[in-house]
Amino acid sequence: MCGIVGYIGHRQAAGVLLEGLSKLEYRGYDSAGICVHTPQALAVSRSKGRLQTLREKCDSGADLPGTLGIGHTRWATHGAPSDCNAHPHRTRDGKIALVHNGIIENYLELKEELLSRGHRFTSETDTEVAACLLGENYAKTGDMLCAIVATTARLTGSYALGILCLDQPDRMYAVRKDSPLILGWGDNECLIASDAPAILGYTRRVIYPADGDIAILTDQSIQIFNALGNPVLRPTEEVQWSVADAELGDYPHFMLKEIMEQPRVLTDTAAAPLTGNSDCANSLLLDPEQIRNLRRIYIAACGSAYHVGFLGKYILEKYCRIPTESIQASEFRYAAPILDQNTLVILISQSGETADTLAALREAKAQGAHTLAIVNVMGSAIAKAADEVIYTCAGPEIAVATTKAYSAQLAVMYRLALRFARLLETQSQEDIRQAEDALLDLPRQIGQVLLPEGIGQMRTLADRFHACEDIFFIGRNVDAVTCLEGSLKLKELSYIHAEAYPAGELKHGPISLIEEGVPVIALATVRELFHKTMANVKEVKARGATVICLTTEEFAEEARRTADVVVEVPKVHPLLQPSVNIVPLQLFSYFTALNRGCDVDKPRNLAKSVTVE
Repeated sequence: MCGIVGYIGHRQAAGVLLEGLSKLEYRGYDSAGICVHTPQALAVSRSKGRLQTLREKCDSGADLPGTLGIGHTRWATHGAPSDCNAHPHRTRDGKIALVHNGIIENYLELKEELLSRGHRFTSETDTEVAACLLGENYAKTGDMLCAIVATTARLTGSYALGILCLDQPDRMYAVRKDSPLILGWGDNECLIASDAPAILGYTRRVIYPADGDIAILTDQSIQIFNALGNPVLRPTEEVQWSVADAELGDYPHFMLKEIMEQPRVLTDTAAAPLTGNSDCANSLLLDPEQIRNLRRIYIAACGSAYHVGFLGKYILEKYCRIPTESIQASEFRYAAPILDQNTLVILISQSGETADTLAALREAKAQGAHTLAIVNVMGSAIAKAADEVIYTCAGPEIAVATTKAYSAQLAVMYRLALRFARLLETQSQEDIRQAEDALLDLPRQIGQVLLPEGIGQMRTLADRFHACEDIFFIGRNVDAVTCLEGSLKLKELSYIHAEAYPAGELKHGPISLIEEGVPVIALATVRELFHKTMANVKEVKARGATVICLTTEEFAEEARRTADVVVEVPKVHPLLQPSVNIVPLQLFSYFTALNRGCDVDKPRNLAKSVTVE
């Protein structure tokens, strides 16, 4: 949520800022703005609504000439979406302009102080409070670095800041604490951004500042200081993604592109070393003795990543025989988890910046547990804070609703379970080898689901059911968890009320919601539980439900005797079946949303990277 872009160099800044912000639209926003250092002033243009509104307002940046500027897309937290609440915010004297991603938790206390000293505010935001406090400190010291150090020492919360000063037309400042920010180093130009896609058109050389770092950027250099204002060195790294990875190409939407990219992503993730140095820089350093001493595993994550963790519970317990609990990261700290040095806490986050997951990681480390991050973004806060990290190699995922990152996270979970099982000898070496071989073949089998006939069937089903206001998903064992992810995708994209239940729970309440014509999507791919699931299908059929049954070719004919529609998927190794099953549900959600006229890449009220709790 919220996106920051900043530029200093030889180009007209406004165009770079607008282009960069367009690459960050996936993060979710409700207003946008830019500020350019012109010879006369820090000129600001901002507006409520989509980026196109801002483009029209500033004549695509022509109204703001200059080669130094900052830009922002805002996802409302403090104050409703409006022109006055949009960033950038300036001090009343026009000396300083600031953009902010995150939350200033003590802004009310600071605002009262500033009001008592005669400051007046034009917005409802916590960001304007930070700008005014910075302006006050700059007026006292005349030194921006000292003013930033003094200001950030007073701020409680999470923030990434981009800052301009009217008195300094040759530099831009940036600050990072618990919110994503990268620094880009090009040829006679430097940039800041919340995420790599915003700067890939200019450079792939980046610096990931540490928490508390303050950066001074000119067109020739980047200097970094710690929270006390002392100079520090941070390594320059190269982003592995290309510009093409973050562009649509021939696809109408990023979500469809990312669904279709899943075979390639799984190939890359399955092939990347879990240990040692590679393009994905993984560092799984747990030695055999540590793994043998594990007494419990917790998996903390949010949204779709939580569903990966839930599947991870089934997978790790079955293959490794280690008690595993999957818990939503937002509840982890408050559940009083029992942690010690023989506990492994796995944190899953696509962005590596998810605030609740980062908080769970810190709680785990405070209690002495070993932590392992599964993330997609190198240099992200969770990747840096965890004891160990595995990158998913999914490349940039632009659509807000995750597809390929979910599949990549699940592939990492398979590999982790098989590695542990081999060391613990909880499965035979032959069984493990067969599963590893099956994982290498999984991209081909998912490719079968993505053939035109499979895509066409899901489009037809979406045409038939897109007007429904309620859809239910049922399944057993890992199918029940895949139902959770399928229902979440449908809710996120189409705004249909969708619920998922373990099929065995129907008689304990949910069956009261079944009435004539209500669609029920039943997953029945767990071989040992097929007939139990079909018994539940018969129960909802008896109450008038229209049933779409997703099953393997092994049981397709039998399923057709009861279900109204059967969706066949390839039968794969039982460990890997969830990866195949989710793909038709992703397609169904995508086409249903299109039929309802929804914005599939940017669903309402949602943000890609949730950096506030």
